[in-house]
Amino acid sequence: MSQCVAKNKVVTTAIRRAKNDSKYRPQPTGSEVNPTDVSNPEYFHKVVDCQYACPAHTPVPEYIRLIAQQRYTDAYMINWESNVFPGVLGRTCDRPCEPACRRGRIDEEPVAICRLKRVAADNKDSIADRLPQIPEQKNGKRIACIGGGPASLTVARDLMPLGYSIDIYDNQRAAGGMMRSQIPSFRLPETVLNEEVNFILDMGVTTFLETEVTSMASILEKNYDAVFVGTGAPKGKLLNLPGLEEAGSAVYIGIQWLANVAFGHTEHVGKKVIVLGGGNTAMDCCRTAKRLGGEDVRVVVRSPFADMKASPWEKEDAQHEGIPIFDNHTPKEFVVEDGKLKGMLFEKVEAVYDENGKRSLVPTGEDWVFMEADVVLMAIGQENAFPWVERDLGIEFDQWDMPKLDKVSFQSTRPNVFFGGDAAFGPENVITAVAQGHQAAVSIDLFCQGKDLQVRPDPHTNLVSTKMGVHEWNYDNAVETDDRYVVPLVDLDKALSDRKVEVELGFDRETGFKEAERCLNCDVQTVFDETRCIECDACVDICPTDCITFTANEDDESVLRSKLTGPSHNLATDLYVSAELPTTRVMVKDENICLHCGLCAERCPTTAWDMQKYFYSVSKAGQAA
Repeated sequence: MSQCVAKNKVVTTAIRRAKNDSKYRPQPTGSEVNPTDVSNPEYFHKVVDCQYACPAHTPVPEYIRLIAQQRYTDAYMINWESNVFPGVLGRTCDRPCEPACRRGRIDEEPVAICRLKRVAADNKDSIADRLPQIPEQKNGKRIACIGGGPASLTVARDLMPLGYSIDIYDNQRAAGGMMRSQIPSFRLPETVLNEEVNFILDMGVTTFLETEVTSMASILEKNYDAVFVGTGAPKGKLLNLPGLEEAGSAVYIGIQWLANVAFGHTEHVGKKVIVLGGGNTAMDCCRTAKRLGGEDVRVVVRSPFADMKASPWEKEDAQHEGIPIFDNHTPKEFVVEDGKLKGMLFEKVEAVYDENGKRSLVPTGEDWVFMEADVVLMAIGQENAFPWVERDLGIEFDQWDMPKLDKVSFQSTRPNVFFGGDAAFGPENVITAVAQGHQAAVSIDLFCQGKDLQVRPDPHTNLVSTKMGVHEWNYDNAVETDDRYVVPLVDLDKALSDRKVEVELGFDRETGFKEAERCLNCDVQTVFDETRCIECDACVDICPTDCITFTANEDDESVLRSKLTGPSHNLATDLYVSAELPTTRVMVKDENICLHCGLCAERCPTTAWDMQKYFYSVSKAGQAA
């Protein structure tokens, strides 16, 4: 009972927050409520919110439990199978999993999923004996990957073990794509990137580095069985403002400037630097400029601070290093005197939102603001560029000069050409590129076998009871009350003195264990067997979140939701509805507020409830459909 009291204390905030949050207010659906088909592999997948939110669907709770058991290599391999670059992503991922984390419904902060990924990477042993075996006898199929970034490398990683021959073409001196050219060393050490890139290249991939592909036709003439385009979004946007031409070499495109720094072509910057833009690239530019000698480095963005596209932690890191962010300033003109850039003029604006939430930036009428600058770095967005793809090859492009692709298979209008990563649907992030690389590899494998690309292999799933005794389970189900742990940073003076010094030190093993213990084990599912239920309602009494209700079923889901004991109006999260019980009631569990604590199963006198661990791994090339 003491455990129950502790857990009730932990979830009080979650219940209050769910009841008061306007997004959870009931809305009519008109849908009939049938018994939940838990055999559908996507049902429990959706319940594991963190994994479901991850583009690559990494089994998050599984690897976090392994970290808590100090099985770091096992945890790393779970990640490697899914997201391919655990060490890279443990430092740089955009973390779509963390806003989805159920821990955020209890505490203010979710589990530090991204940083725990790094714990696995930093503490793993050698994985040489765990990597896939590459067949000596090839299958005779040759694949060209244009671009050596995360999408192309994922394609190679999935197809090489199946006997394919992979050629990668890239214009840089080393593979890695924009992971190498655009992510600064103080965020991603070159040693970490090299290790994980080489895990793939060492499978026998043939690389053509420092090779600019200027013609798709020339690639197709080599008679590859399929071609994958993973060239990213290499074209930075430029503001054509008055004075730009006169400013000349004092104005740089952010991504190109970062690449020049990464490859040692740029080692210094002016004393006064303005960075235009509010995304993650802008944050990388300003922090890099600070390390290259910039004394007055500032970020200027049109939007309000809260609307900036940069991740919250990216903005925090920049401000921690003393870089001010001037929001609501629209750039208007480069000020040049005697052929030399002196600064820029900005118009102050304010954000006005209409009834639909659409934003307009309206001038305040104040005098324009002048800011001094020796150098301006433009980080205002990226675009795709396909001037090297001839337009008579059967590869069609839309009005935005983007390839027309099947959104499932990533196949272009020329059947043997596929796209992925930023080259497919525009700029995203590393984890999205990896996810698309996996699916493109599936498509290429099916295509080379002459199979239907729409008949995709099923994901690998299993559902296994964690029962050790009648009321004992082989996982730790205690809900910890610890706040999210803070990652230590290197001394600021040391960090700013050398652009290659990694800023974040990462969690040590002890802290990693403590943070891992905050995970709620959302993949351990509460599975209900109505044939064992005697309707004693003991599970209802013990549930700390009131997520279980026994009630008469309804034809309208909104009506059924309104009858439940706890808040149940997050329509994005399913209800778990049983078949009809002897009393004609049904068991309804709101998956939105269930903490997977297992108290229902511990209390049930007939074992109608069981805690079953659900494992979900997305389909890979070579799996049977």
